[in-house]
Amino acid sequence: MLNPKVEKAMNEQIRNELFSGYLYLSMSAYFETSNLPGFAHWMRLQAEEEQEHALKFFDFVHDRGGRVLLQAIEQPTVEFESPLAVFELTLEHERKVTGLIHELYALAVQEKDYASQVMLQWFIDEQVEEEKNAEQIVELLKMVGDQGQPLVMLDRQLGERAEG
Repeated sequence: MLNPKVEKAMNEQIRNELFSGYLYLSMSAYFETSNLPGFAHWMRLQAEEEQEHALKFFDFVHDRGGRVLLQAIEQPTVEFESPLAVFELTLEHERKVTGLIHELYALAVQEKDYASQVMLQWFIDEQVEEEKNAEQIVELLKMVGDQGQPLVMLDRQLGERAEG
C-alpha cells in the first residue's frame, strides 16, 4: 500500500512531469517557427520523454494501490528570445525538477517507503543526465551564437537525436 503522503506528492510530480512535457513541446513549436527543425526535433523528443516519466509515476502509484488524481497544468512559456534563452530556461527547469525529485525522495525516506525510494533512485540518476545534456547545449550555444553556419551545424547535430 502506498503511503498517503507519498501518494499525494507523486500525484503532484505527475503534474510536474506533464508540465515539463508541455513546456518542451512549446519550445519545439518555437523552434519549428524559427526554422530550426533539429532543435524542434530534440525538444519534441524531450517532451515525449517527460510524458514517459509522468506515466512511470502514474503506473507506480497504481501498482502500489494508490489513486492517481490528475491536476491542472498551467500554460507554458510560448515566447522566447533566442535558442540560448530556450536552453538556459531548460537547464533552470531541469534543476528545479531535480530539487522536486530530491524532496520526494526525502519524503519517502521519512515515511520509510522503501519501494518508492528504489523507484525514485531511477529519477535521481535520470536528472543527472538531463541537467548534463541541457548544460552542454547551453555551453555550445554560447560558443556558436544565435546565427550563422555554426547554429545551422548545431541544428543538424540536435536533429540526429534518437528516441529513447
